[in-house]
Amino acid sequence: MQHTGYFAYAFYKKSLWLLPRALFLLVVFVFFSPKITLAQAPPRQDIDINQFVASLFPVPLEDIDYTELFESLIQLYANPLDINIVTADELSGTLILSDSQIRALLQYREQLGPFISLYELQAVPGFDMPTIQRLLPFISLNPKPVSLKNALQSPNQHFLLLRSGRILETQKGFLPLDSTSKAVTRYLGNPYNAFLRYRNARTGYYSFGATLEKDAGEKWLAWKPKKHIIGTDFTSFHAQLLNRGKIKNLIIGDYRMQTGQGMVMGAGFSLGKGSEVIKTAYRSTLGFKPYTSSGEADFFRGAALTLRIGKKTDFSVMYSKVKRDATLDMGADGKTFATSLPLAGYHRTPTENEKHNNFSEQNASVHFLHQFPSEKGQVGITALHTYYEAPIRKRGALYNEFEFSGKQNLIAGIHGDYRWHNYHFFGEGALSGGKGTGITAGGIGSFGRKWDATFLFRHYAKNFHTFYGNPISEATRPSNENAVYGGLRFMPGKRWQLSGYFDRFWFPGLRYQVDAPSKGFDYYLHFLFKPNKRLNVYGLMHEKQKQKNDPENKEQQNRLITSVRRTAMLNFEYEVPLRYAIRTRCQVGDSGEKHASRSKGITILQDLTWHFPKIELSTRFAWFNTDDYDSRQYVYEKDMLYAFSIPAYYDNGTRHYLMLRYNVFRNMKIWARWSQTRYRDLQTISSGLNEIKGNKRSELKMQVIYQL
Repeated sequence: MQHTGYFAYAFYKKSLWLLPRALFLLVVFVFFSPKITLAQAPPRQDIDINQFVASLFPVPLEDIDYTELFESLIQLYANPLDINIVTADELSGTLILSDSQIRALLQYREQLGPFISLYELQAVPGFDMPTIQRLLPFISLNPKPVSLKNALQSPNQHFLLLRSGRILETQKGFLPLDSTSKAVTRYLGNPYNAFLRYRNARTGYYSFGATLEKDAGEKWLAWKPKKHIIGTDFTSFHAQLLNRGKIKNLIIGDYRMQTGQGMVMGAGFSLGKGSEVIKTAYRSTLGFKPYTSSGEADFFRGAALTLRIGKKTDFSVMYSKVKRDATLDMGADGKTFATSLPLAGYHRTPTENEKHNNFSEQNASVHFLHQFPSEKGQVGITALHTYYEAPIRKRGALYNEFEFSGKQNLIAGIHGDYRWHNYHFFGEGALSGGKGTGITAGGIGSFGRKWDATFLFRHYAKNFHTFYGNPISEATRPSNENAVYGGLRFMPGKRWQLSGYFDRFWFPGLRYQVDAPSKGFDYYLHFLFKPNKRLNVYGLMHEKQKQKNDPENKEQQNRLITSVRRTAMLNFEYEVPLRYAIRTRCQVGDSGEKHASRSKGITILQDLTWHFPKIELSTRFAWFNTDDYDSRQYVYEKDMLYAFSIPAYYDNGTRHYLMLRYNVFRNMKIWARWSQTRYRDLQTISSGLNEIKGNKRSELKMQVIYQL
């Protein structure tokens, strides 16, 4: 009788999972049976990456480069995750699903077998339509495994993209030399920028691609193979093979890597602190990914391999030799050394060209990863050795005392995470050359359906050096920092969501423009109101306080003051899918010393988008008024597919743009985008060779994508 009762109870639990799937299959059979073989997935729409990122980081921060975040999203969009083999870490890396939703999806798949359609996501407990709509652009449902030959003949991504544009007003760098000007040089190339991307890929099988890029002012058709300059100013290539026997991942060309909490390797879809206060504290182990960005630094060039050495164990190894931009100098002993490794990637003048790919860097790395059964967690070990052809020596400022110096650096770390019921614990510790230590440790907890919380502790020693790490940090690099972070999210109902975080940080050593140990804090409050599928209202309050040198201090003893930067924003969005969308935003902020009058700014904008059978029109009108550049406002703009725009609004004026997307035919789309900023009080815009005489700055861009 006991056995009978046990099996009856087990069948009852199983039936709770089977019931929604059975009902789903019945609906599909009755209403869609004539199309069942053709409609395994909803139509895949072009994603507005700017809008997606804006939902995670509504107010961009001036000290963060969002290129990596956009490129990670583009990668994920171009190579979506297969819902039937995706791991918990990969799902967590999208920052879309909560831990409870990830558990529900994996349990659903384990209990009932592979998904037969993406429409089936509606039957997963805890999934609602807004969540599914956000997830759809980044997932796919692959058919049964096919041979590599057949995969090559039927790629799901095969396109050629061309984009070009220019500033319509003439910048000083493109004018003839003026004897009355202090400038003694001009840009070597024309004012047009250019970008080309080719990709041929099938999710889970292979990827092949190339990226070519030229900035405005750079010369065309440079040919210096020894400096890795072939054709355009920057050229990138990759060839990737996936899931072939023991070979899980093989990349030749350009690539990046994400392991653990990003202490040693940090190149995943994760960046900074924002409205996703819970998931932003956790980094996912995503392994090697092809590098497809136009950024000219912080990537590897060579070969990378991941092997399966067991059902739950992977071993990865890589070697890279890449040319870097460097500012070189010569010491009293006649030996060359580098004082800095610029990241901007501009090579428009003779001085900039002297630094172009003139410095060799080699990297070798190994990574061991073991996953626990039932996606409970994992543990991994990472080691990275970096070797430069000449020593790096920073200039002799006090804040550079603990900066890296020398020709090589070895960093190794151990990371792990574990999921237990409604809790997720994670952490990573690393040791770099010079015995610098870095530690992050935290956890995420779900308390019923309404509450989620996270806690994170981080410590980065003054002599901790990680060149390719990207753990969460307040400074631009994880060094000389201790902090505690706490985030909380409350969902009283389906229509409301309240969230916030508080981050307290300390800097034990000196920093640039901070000649004493310092501290600060950062807090963020966010609310979301979504009464129906069409209306979305959210607002936020963000404040950051940090210490810096007192500019008016005339005494020899260092004295710090507290600087404050605050931002508040209210955003309304109303959308009728495939017809039109309206967005209205008001954003205010101030910046300055804590106990003094501060610079203030305000921006009000209106966005409109119209959809027609073959045409999409998007426009914005924005008015801004700031006391000076210190109170500038950053706002995302809608841009072309695979492009992004985050301009700074300052002074007093207006900004507007108009963008057209036209579907010429099934395999070809074109974009045209015109934008202009008009200033009321400025007679010149920008400075140096970028200076424009007048009070307006206009830009025109064109893009075409052809599906091959």
